[in-house]
Amino acid sequence: PGSRGLHSKMVLISVLNNCLKNITHAEKTGKRQVLIRPSSKVIVKFLQVMQKHKYIGEFEIVDDRRAGKIIVQLLGRLNKCGVISPRFDVKLPEIEKWIVNLLPSRNFGYVVLTTSLGIMDHEEARRKHTGGKILGFFY
Repeated sequence: PGSRGLHSKMVLISVLNNCLKNITHAEKTGKRQVLIRPSSKVIVKFLQVMQKHKYIGEFEIVDDRRAGKIIVQLLGRLNKCGVISPRFDVKLPEIEKWIVNLLPSRNFGYVVLTTSLGIMDHEEARRKHTGGKILGFFY
């Protein structure tokens, strides 16, 4: 046997990153739906923000008594979504800088933040006048 011991198993570093990559690839290859596993609270909230802006369709959370799965219906509207790691602190005035860096144009796409008021896009964060940590983006 190897020096790593009996059971070496791969650990998913970023569940959210994995999820968004899968969605982007499925969207690129023209799939109508995609299976995301494992599920997490952050993923569900992120998907809800995407759904609110009509970038993805319905999604269904399947409880398999393990980490859970999510089936996401795709609408073919998403060009790219990604995760920002590490989750940088973003103060309210700095949000603009991130939008310019991450999104292709001003009135297009969303940056997702996790704030003390929950996970939301940059427009909602501005309305609620709060900063937070940056999670990712989609457009």
